[in-house]
Amino acid sequence: MRRRRLLPVLAALALLSACEEKAAPPPPPPVRPVLTVRAVSRNFETFGPFAGTVEPRYQTQAGFRVGGRIVARDVFVGDLVAKGARLAALDPTVQEFAVLRARADVADAEAQFANASATEGRQRTLFEGGNVTQAQLDAAVANRDTAAARLAQAKAARQRAEDERGYTSLTADFDGVVTAWTAEVGQVVPAGQAVVTLARPDVREAVVDIPDTLMGEVRKDAEFSVRLLAAPSVAASGRVREIGPLAESATRTRRIRMTLVDPPQAFRLGTTVTVALERPTAPRIRLPATALLEQDGRTAIWVVRPDGKAVTRREVRVAGRETDEILVAEGLQDGEAVVVAGVHSLAEGQAVRLPETGL
Repeated sequence: MRRRRLLPVLAALALLSACEEKAAPPPPPPVRPVLTVRAVSRNFETFGPFAGTVEPRYQTQAGFRVGGRIVARDVFVGDLVAKGARLAALDPTVQEFAVLRARADVADAEAQFANASATEGRQRTLFEGGNVTQAQLDAAVANRDTAAARLAQAKAARQRAEDERGYTSLTADFDGVVTAWTAEVGQVVPAGQAVVTLARPDVREAVVDIPDTLMGEVRKDAEFSVRLLAAPSVAASGRVREIGPLAESATRTRRIRMTLVDPPQAFRLGTTVTVALERPTAPRIRLPATALLEQDGRTAIWVVRPDGKAVTRREVRVAGRETDEILVAEGLQDGEAVVVAGVHSLAEGQAVRLPETGL
């Protein structure tokens, strides 16, 4: 009888225990490790960078003004030369003979002129005495004038021959540096063929090719930041001087030449540089594109709470998108930690662990 009374009590206790088990709260979600970046606001944007080189603004391809065989080469690529210094020389034999011949022609013309002048003087004296006719005097005067003209012609030819002898030496027209050499000793070159390229190192430019599709961002008065590729800390300013009128057919780029303003000595000719333009803009925060969560037409990100133990969802306004980055205009403050990986697997208030803090 006593057992019969205990059975309902035991059944009620078992039922109560089962209800308590069903009402127990679920276990907390697992702590997820996350990758984050710190939000940093920037009030400027960078156009570029583009790779370019340092080149001279003024350079000359010099050649001999007469043809001949090169017998001397006095400079090499990279040499600094002063104005008037000899760069190369031709064999002057032909020009020397031309000078000797021209001098002989001058001597002959001087003798002919002296003889014609003396004859004209005698004829004038005889004419005044009535011993010769006017026609004879006129003939003597004409012979003297002809001899004078031939003398002037011979002197001009002598001067030309002496100048051509001087042209066998190629000299620098200004202080500069040799950037190219296209002929060697023993080579026969015609008049006017480029032999050496001489550049002025005092006025240097940054030359860069920019895609034609981006040329709308380049203004004639723009001032770019120019940095050495090997040492980005070495920088100078570059003002746009010339914009190529046509795009290169193969690469569809246009050449931009920028005058360097007080460049350091490290900006040597031929040095590779990077060119960029920084422009002021409204404050923007640049984040990886993987940080963006897009749902139901809204854009949001996950921000780690100040204690670093959980995340909260924050709606933001995206001002721009690039290949792998976004620009956030509103909804985020400097210094906040933003989750940049696994944003679709998080929930509001979920516990997280930051690798850099060990939380």
